[in-house]
Amino acid sequence: MRMLAGPLAAGCMMLLAAPQAAFAQACGNTGAGFDAWLAAYKGRAAKAGISAGAINSSLAGVTYDPGVIKLDRGQRSFKLSFEQFYARRVSSSLLSRGRSLMASNKALLDRIEKQYGVPGAVLISIWGLETNYARSSGGSKSIFRSLATLAYDCRRAKFFENELTNALRIIQRGDKSVAQMRGGWAGEIGPMQFLPSSYVKYAVDYNGDGRRDLFNSVPDMLASTANYLKAFGWKAGQPWGPGAANYAAIREWNKAEVYQRTIAVMSGKLAGQ
Repeated sequence: MRMLAGPLAAGCMMLLAAPQAAFAQACGNTGAGFDAWLAAYKGRAAKAGISAGAINSSLAGVTYDPGVIKLDRGQRSFKLSFEQFYARRVSSSLLSRGRSLMASNKALLDRIEKQYGVPGAVLISIWGLETNYARSSGGSKSIFRSLATLAYDCRRAKFFENELTNALRIIQRGDKSVAQMRGGWAGEIGPMQFLPSSYVKYAVDYNGDGRRDLFNSVPDMLASTANYLKAFGWKAGQPWGPGAANYAAIREWNKAEVYQRTIAVMSGKLAGQ
C-alpha cells in the first residue's frame, strides 16, 4: 500500500485525529482531560441559553473530584433486601419524629393535600428518609464541582451534564447564590434532595417570598415534593402501596425498589394504616 505524503497525508491525519480528540474530551475515567472538557462544556451551556454571568460565577475554579467518583462507585445500600433496608433506614425515633412533624405542620400539610392531592404522611416520610427531617445536612459538597465531575465521568455523562446545566439555571433565575449551592455528592439539593432538573421543573414558591427555596423553606420543600408527585400521576384519595396507581409516582421519586417500598410502608405507618 502506497504511503500518502504532503498536504493530502496531513489532511487525512487531521480528519482521523479530530474525532479522536473530540471523543477524548467527551468523557474520561480520570481527571486528566477534565479541564478541556469543562472548557468545551461552557460553550454548550451558553448554547443552551445559560448566561455568561451564571456560567463564569458557578464554574470558576471548579476542579475534578475523585472522591465523588469513589462515592458513585460505592453505593451498596440499595443492594440490600427490603427488610434489611427498611430496618436500617426506619427507626422508632424516625416514626415518632414524623408524627410530631405531621401534627405541628397540620395546617400546611392539609393545604398542600387539598391543592396537590398528596397526603402529609407521604411528604413527611420522604423528608425523613432523605435527611432525617433535615437533621442531616443533605450534604456540604459544592454542587457544581460534584455535577461537573459526574458529567465528565463516562458512566452517566449525559444524565449529569443535564443536571449541571439545570444547576446553572437555578443560579440564572436567582433562586440561590453559587455559595449556597452545596449539597449531596451527586448534586442533590436541600433536605428533600431534589436534583437540579427536578428543582427547575417542580419547585414552587409556597411561602410567597418570591423565591423557590428548597434549602430552608419547609412550605416550599413540602409543596414542591407534592408538585413533583402530582406531575408523575399522583391521584388524590387513592392508595399508594405496591401495585396501586400512586405507587407509580413513588417509583419516579427513586429508582431503587427497596426505597420505593420503604416510602410506601413508612407513609402507611405515619397515616395510621
